[in-house]
Amino acid sequence: MQNTLALGPILPLLASLWVLTGSTNLTHQTEPVVIITKDNTRLNKSCIVRIDPNLIIADSDGDGVLHIASDDITITFEAGSRLRGGTGGPGALGIGIRIDGHRGVTLRRAAVSGYKVGVYATGCTALELDGLSAEDNFREQLRSTRTSESETDWLWPHDNDQGQWRTKYGAAVYLERCEEAKVHRVVVRKGQNGIVLDRVNKSVIFDNDCSFLSGWGIAMWRSSGNILSRNACDFCIRGHSEGVYNRGQDSAGFLVFEQCNSNVFIENSATHCGNGFFGFAGKESLGQNAPPHGFDYSRSGCNDNLLVDNDFSYASAHGIEMTFSHRNRFIHNRLVGNGICGIWAGYSNDSVIADNHFEGNGRFAHGSEGGAINIEHGSGNRIDNNRFTNNTVGVSLWWDNDGELLATPGVKAHYRNVTNNIISNNRFEINDGLAVLLPAAKGATAIRLSDRGTQSPTTPTTPTTARVSGNSLIQNVFALTAPGAVELDLLPAEGPLKPTLIAELTLPAIYPTPREPVGETGPVSGRSRLAGTFNMVVGPDGPWDHTTPLVLPVVTSGGIHSFDVFGALPEEVTVTSDQQWSKSNISRPERTRIVLAAEAGQSVTPYEVNISVPPLSQSFKGVLLAAKWQCAAFPWTKDPREDDNKWREDRLKVPQAVATVPAIDFNFGSGGPRTARAFAEMKDVAPGPDRFGMVCVTTLTLPKGRWKFTTVSDDGVRVVTRRDVAGEVVTQKILENWTHHGPTTDSGVLQLDEESEVNIQVEYFEIDGHAMLKLDLAPEPPTQP
Repeated sequence: MQNTLALGPILPLLASLWVLTGSTNLTHQTEPVVIITKDNTRLNKSCIVRIDPNLIIADSDGDGVLHIASDDITITFEAGSRLRGGTGGPGALGIGIRIDGHRGVTLRRAAVSGYKVGVYATGCTALELDGLSAEDNFREQLRSTRTSESETDWLWPHDNDQGQWRTKYGAAVYLERCEEAKVHRVVVRKGQNGIVLDRVNKSVIFDNDCSFLSGWGIAMWRSSGNILSRNACDFCIRGHSEGVYNRGQDSAGFLVFEQCNSNVFIENSATHCGNGFFGFAGKESLGQNAPPHGFDYSRSGCNDNLLVDNDFSYASAHGIEMTFSHRNRFIHNRLVGNGICGIWAGYSNDSVIADNHFEGNGRFAHGSEGGAINIEHGSGNRIDNNRFTNNTVGVSLWWDNDGELLATPGVKAHYRNVTNNIISNNRFEINDGLAVLLPAAKGATAIRLSDRGTQSPTTPTTPTTARVSGNSLIQNVFALTAPGAVELDLLPAEGPLKPTLIAELTLPAIYPTPREPVGETGPVSGRSRLAGTFNMVVGPDGPWDHTTPLVLPVVTSGGIHSFDVFGALPEEVTVTSDQQWSKSNISRPERTRIVLAAEAGQSVTPYEVNISVPPLSQSFKGVLLAAKWQCAAFPWTKDPREDDNKWREDRLKVPQAVATVPAIDFNFGSGGPRTARAFAEMKDVAPGPDRFGMVCVTTLTLPKGRWKFTTVSDDGVRVVTRRDVAGEVVTQKILENWTHHGPTTDSGVLQLDEESEVNIQVEYFEIDGHAMLKLDLAPEPPTQP
């Protein structure tokens, strides 16, 4: 049952100023103060809210604690007040503030913590949220570590018509079916999602700071005609471990999904994210979900959006991703140091990419993608007056055989092959700095046009010769001094791919009508001191904010275990073990590393380390496992899932690559044993990135008790032990996941009734894609009765 507070007469409110700049100054000195102490409190008059910041008010029925229940009222939180639902993180539940179906509501200086959704508004018109502080609300516990990725951490933004984003992922602010909203000066920290706009139109979102989140800074679903200006959505990241994996897991500074049209994004900063800007036409737009009756596929996509003067740099994946969408304009943006590419615009037509700065993109490139601008199956796009410096590829346009995707209704309605794209007036520079920005690059290419597939019966194209044709290069400048740099790369080298080269041509103007930003902040370059993807440090609660202390394990397998302390010097380190330990300072980013090392030889030594960095104190338990693993890597000819015996025969063939390693901790990535440091001396016979197997063996003396074996593998893994029990050899399969899978954790337990010498054998196979194998061994506490 809800509690209604009748507040009595008050002074008439000043009219809200629904303008795109400036602010509304209201005086509340004569308004009553309402003390909030319980769930389901309704406010139907303007007032000042007072809440003890230490009081916990749970949303017991899931419909909101504080209900704003009238039109044209202003609710202001008193300084120091905070609506708190409990502890944040994965256990946060309910809704803090609920506004349903009202017009002209203004909420000022609210502070809300510990809920699944901080503020949830539906069906509102002319709603204003000003100065909201949302800290420590819902966020998932991440299972990816600094040494291995967990597939369970991937987000799924493709479905939201039933409010899946809200119920599954939560948000500080969730607006649904609202018009003419005004959201500004919102600050979100220690959460997963910042501001979500679900079917929100004609609204202005500005001067907000939704940074250091583990999901999306600002997310949009079927929302059009909005202005998003001068927002900071930096470090919205998960799924990144520098030099180990750079997946992003669909985190983003700005997420724009399912037919969001005619929005303006101006002077925003979304650096150090999974994707700086992640736009996708949507499953309904493509025809992968059933559309409403009479749906017009020729108008589908996230179309006619303007991105101008933003900074989308240092993304784990893409600075800007905007796919299956048309007539978008990307003007004067900064795209520097993005892991895969600056702009990924697959299947997009008639877009303008002009006057942007692309530098050092493609460090973590793989497969077909990588570099500054990548567009597959795009037509009529104009790439003009951009500056390209030391990218793995400047502009790459290509056709490949995407099979059934090419036959979807949304693709067919727009499809024109890779034709009539114009690359004009750009400057491409590839100099000696390439080796510094992109150390893995072996030369670079300014422009690449390629046809990478064969004709499919379902492909809606005419002859093969029409797939990549009619593209023009006009008045571009090339300054290529780095070894191996290429001006124009055509794959295949001859045929219809050859572009039209034009030395001089007057083209119609393409720049947008000048538009002034909204708001007073200037977030672009506001966090320039943190430039570089190496500053993205992600723990189980999300990204490090570079302010509060953080302690993370680095390596917890083998005979050397290490821990990094970020943000402050540890005041006290206590190690309960007779093993050696040390600490040292490391830069980029600055941190203290604490290292525990086992003595030489073969041993199994449990330990506990306590690290105090006020106000943080953490303890870690583990086992230093000093061992010598003999690992043999080999190519296989028969899929091990289908014929295990043939796979074993392949294992016995010579030559094979053999390495001795102290721990099973292989992150092969896309390179395989041939590029792994452990097999460096045998790289000539080591297998490549796909279709290889590996067997690792060792013998250890393990004390009595339960020993838990844990693997992280991509792909198949099996662990088998052998030991002597009363004169007989006992073989036990500890764990097995003999399948094709992404990074997956498996575990099994070995029970020893007495100290025993145990032979351990780990078998592994890789089919394709990324590859990794890691094994941990630790004592497991006895099962409680």
